[in-house]
Amino acid sequence: MKIGELLVKRGLIPPPELEKAIRIQKEKPRLRLGEILLELGAVSERDLLQTLAEQFHLPFLENFEALFASDLATRFPFEFWQKWPSLPILKEERVYLVAADPLRLPRQEIETRLETETRLAFGLPEEIQEVLSRNYWRPGQETLAPESKPETAVPGDGNGSIRENLLDLANKAPVIRLVNQIIFQALQNNASDIHIQPQEKELRIRYRIDGMLHDAFQLPATMQPGIISRIKILSSLNIAERRLPQDGRTTVHLEDRAIDIRVSVLPTYWGEASVLRLLDQASFFFTLEHLGLDQSELDIMQRLISADHGIILLTGPTGSGKTTTLYAALQKINYPDRNIVTLEDPVEYQIPGLSQIQVNPKIGLTFANGLRSILRHDPDVLMIGEIRDRETAEMAIQASLTGHLVFSTLHTNDAASAITRLLEIGIEPYLVSSSLLGIIAQRLVRLICPNCREAVPRDRLPAPVRDGRETDFFRGRGCEKCFQTGYRGRTAIFEFLALDDHVRQSVLNKQPAQEIKEYAVTKGMRTLRAAGEQKVRAGLTTLEEVLRVAS
Repeated sequence: MKIGELLVKRGLIPPPELEKAIRIQKEKPRLRLGEILLELGAVSERDLLQTLAEQFHLPFLENFEALFASDLATRFPFEFWQKWPSLPILKEERVYLVAADPLRLPRQEIETRLETETRLAFGLPEEIQEVLSRNYWRPGQETLAPESKPETAVPGDGNGSIRENLLDLANKAPVIRLVNQIIFQALQNNASDIHIQPQEKELRIRYRIDGMLHDAFQLPATMQPGIISRIKILSSLNIAERRLPQDGRTTVHLEDRAIDIRVSVLPTYWGEASVLRLLDQASFFFTLEHLGLDQSELDIMQRLISADHGIILLTGPTGSGKTTTLYAALQKINYPDRNIVTLEDPVEYQIPGLSQIQVNPKIGLTFANGLRSILRHDPDVLMIGEIRDRETAEMAIQASLTGHLVFSTLHTNDAASAITRLLEIGIEPYLVSSSLLGIIAQRLVRLICPNCREAVPRDRLPAPVRDGRETDFFRGRGCEKCFQTGYRGRTAIFEFLALDDHVRQSVLNKQPAQEIKEYAVTKGMRTLRAAGEQKVRAGLTTLEEVLRVAS
């Protein structure tokens, strides 16, 4: 039955109104009958959509905000849902696309991106727009507190399981908005991590910015269950498991940017804490020239990575930028005639042209086992995320001695100490001496905030620093853009130890790392401290910052 006949049959419009609309449609064939009836005021939008739903045997839905599937919606930019006024909801374990005109949606495109089948439903355009504007994570959301305080205390088992109660709690609109806003503000502040830490009477939210933790805001402790459950849902974790640590991963889309989020949940005395590592794929554009290397350091790096075989090691603590430097080096030599394979834990950024493998010890895919398999895939260049044991070290060295260029990392304080570490885990000195090309130690130092940068008065400088100095020291006064720290952004400082014949002989003789370092300095090696002081003289950072990371 046609829509006009259905409307008359349901008593929503009189026959003369239908006839009038049909006459207008003959004059304006591009207009649909329903649009004409709405313009004439002959029928309400709700009645029209309900009748269309009956005509096409589809449901008409209202009050669906609590069912809004935010994690699915954010796989498309906000502009997509504006172009095709609609939204996805989760109802009875099925995904519905709700729209005022669902039959015109690019359904195949949506299902491909969502990786699931969908059903169609009619809904009022005003409600669709309202739900999207309140719940879709996008630039422009400025408030951090939810519009209304959610009921976040976990109910007892009464009429349902704890899992069902937590699921219901996590899907409440205020909780969804709050989690979205926590993540969005972290990205706005260029945070690398979000720390969600429960206390006795509050939930503490902190952002790690430029390597330092900063308090963002505090929430009532009663919000903890809902927020953690929402994070678990986003990262496909078990929301009912609150006794054991869990790790997960999710991807959200902000406009045209894909943000990977690594999630770790840990049970603590006051409830589950969570840390979210934010990885903005679009922001990773680093080349060797962007890392803070000066020309002499660039020349050394280029010489090392141009070798046909051997091992190049990067050393430094967690969070010192080793992975970024490795990726930049690999991109520099990522030629079509080379097969580059990486073994990482985890894969942080996807680099086109590389075969990247993520280790998974739970199923036996360790660095050593993975490396054994990789060598059968005819690689030219290998990157091993970290040398953690003797077996991995031995296999990496054997690979380098059989014609492969190998990159890896170690946790040592300086470059020379990496040699000692390899010997300590049981690698023979002659293997270390013959395989190592060079060792690079690095740290990250914070840059002086350009918005509040000022010269330090000379009378406030210590005499040894002030005397004989022709240029100024600088500092950051502190402003809103730098969280009153005086620093904004980071750069790297490096210590390059290239192995010459003397150093190789020192390795064979098992000489202490300090003696090797002292010899290298006499041959022109710049230590981490010296590299940092050069950044201070250039007005990029402060002496206090250099001493913090390279004392």
